[in-house]
Amino acid sequence: MAAILLLGGWQAMALSGLLFRDVVPPLGALAAGLWNVIADPTFWANALITGGELLAAVLIGGMLGVATGLALGASHVLSAAFERWFTWLGPTPKIILFPVLILFCGVGPASKVAMGAVSCFFPLVLSTAAAVRGVDPVLLRVARSFRARPWQTVLKVYLPATVAPLLNGVRLGFGVALIGVLLAETKLSNQGVGFAVMQAYARFDMPRMYGLLIVVVGFAAAVNVALGHAARRAVGATSKKET
Repeated sequence: MAAILLLGGWQAMALSGLLFRDVVPPLGALAAGLWNVIADPTFWANALITGGELLAAVLIGGMLGVATGLALGASHVLSAAFERWFTWLGPTPKIILFPVLILFCGVGPASKVAMGAVSCFFPLVLSTAAAVRGVDPVLLRVARSFRARPWQTVLKVYLPATVAPLLNGVRLGFGVALIGVLLAETKLSNQGVGFAVMQAYARFDMPRMYGLLIVVVGFAAAVNVALGHAARRAVGATSKKET
């Protein structure tokens, strides 16, 4: 129902004449623009580049974020000393760091990966630290009774007990990493989906620009739904084990 209302409102706005005709193209032109995007090999080449940058950003930022969150959550000393800084820096728009990242990483794909990784890092630090502090103390006492080493406690206790919160943190981290990579591509790049969006805008090819945005939104929504489903399954599996 919501989709019908949205499409109907869009078509009404396109036909109303209140805005310049190409700013809000009718649904037919929008569908044609979307099809042209999907059928264009150049788009898939740009999507492959952006996908590679995004994957690297999520892996780097995610692993560093989870490791840092585990350390903060497991250590009261580290949490008291450093966690407030992550809380303060987390909401800061990471795009302001892009000039610094260019200085360190250059103007190539590395700076886009760094932008995404920095964006992904902070949500995962905070969500992981909170999840670790919620682990049942009984599990930790059992691990200590078996003289488990720190890495064994992480692998056998912390990670299995926090898999659902971690997946939710990855959902948030993925979203902001995608924003970071695309923003970086719009600022300084000659390839990638962000660059393609700016090229369509510069040519005032609104159907193609909207088609690109629809593909990006659809991709982000699909990944978000998949991660949400995985998180719910993890919660269900944990509940079954407890019963």
